[in-house]
Amino acid sequence: MKPRIFLSYVDMGGTEKQWVDEAFRSEWIVPLGPNVDEFEYRLEKYLGAPSVVALSAGTAAIHLGLVAAGVEAGDEVICQSFTFAASANPVVYQGARPVFVDSEPDSWNMSPELLEEAIVDRKCKTGRYPKAIIPVHLYGMPAKMDEIMSVANKYGITVVEDAAEALGSEYKGVKCGLFGKYGCLSFNGNKIITTSGGGALICHTKEEADRVKFYAAQAREARPYYYHEVIGYNYRLSNVCAGIGCGQMDVLDEHIERRRANHKFYTEAFAGIDGLSVQQNPGPDYDSNFWLSTVIIDPATGKDPETARQFMADALIETRRLWRPMHMQPVYKDAPYYGGHCCESLFDKGLCLPSGSNLSDDDLQCVADVLIAYMKK
Repeated sequence: MKPRIFLSYVDMGGTEKQWVDEAFRSEWIVPLGPNVDEFEYRLEKYLGAPSVVALSAGTAAIHLGLVAAGVEAGDEVICQSFTFAASANPVVYQGARPVFVDSEPDSWNMSPELLEEAIVDRKCKTGRYPKAIIPVHLYGMPAKMDEIMSVANKYGITVVEDAAEALGSEYKGVKCGLFGKYGCLSFNGNKIITTSGGGALICHTKEEADRVKFYAAQAREARPYYYHEVIGYNYRLSNVCAGIGCGQMDVLDEHIERRRANHKFYTEAFAGIDGLSVQQNPGPDYDSNFWLSTVIIDPATGKDPETARQFMADALIETRRLWRPMHMQPVYKDAPYYGGHCCESLFDKGLCLPSGSNLSDDDLQCVADVLIAYMKK
């Protein structure tokens, strides 16, 4: 039977088991331990970041970024609408209210112009500025961070940067996750590297990182008995999972290089196919890791991404629709939204293609052949 081609399957580098075996040998099975320290160090060195805190999930990183930013019940937080629910849900965890902003068509990420419009209007309507801003680097494509940071600084609003899909991506030569006050990473099983599940919060000072670690370990005060002055969370990464991450760091550059090569293959394979286009870096300022390669299907061809997804599934190829914007989700139907129909249009026309770093050349050719067959049928 023909093997299934997955969207973004876990790719081991070879040394992960050694790190995990050491955790078992030394009986560091509980959360924290030397593998956690080593994984944080390797991330700091790779990113050029002062401090990185390894956590149980990318969602936990966003949540603790908001906690560290002082977001509380009754506050508002501006969030990119075109994203996964994990970007927005932690706002609600804090009892705050998400305010969604549309994308701009170049990077598909938060529009700086609409961001400022939302800030000004929320101040007019509520008497207060939003407490934080969550821009997202969608599918690994950097957002227009210079412009977004300029707007945020103008109004004194903290930026919690969602770089969950963008490890290794760069904007103007700076790695994504380093622009905001806090940067969030994900190591879910389908990301550039994985720790099985896991995430990290990038901080700019040791003091910030120590405070995040305090909240991530149930906010226990330094006393000889359990004593808590604030609510904490069980968000630290386990020593076993961190061992997987240490091994994955050995092959991080290879994984990124392969995903970029996959994107180049699709770009060349679909050149000249009417109604089918591959999202590209908008210009020289952008260097996406192309975590997922995405295509737009022109509705004028009579084709659409949902029918394409089903056609590919019949050929045992996993594809995925683009993220359905948050302002279109029933759970957020009452949240304020600023923008037009950019992200709605992208959702209606876009499809994610298999992009894993372990795809063979034959796999890529099969994906291309089947999608071209769909477009031509």
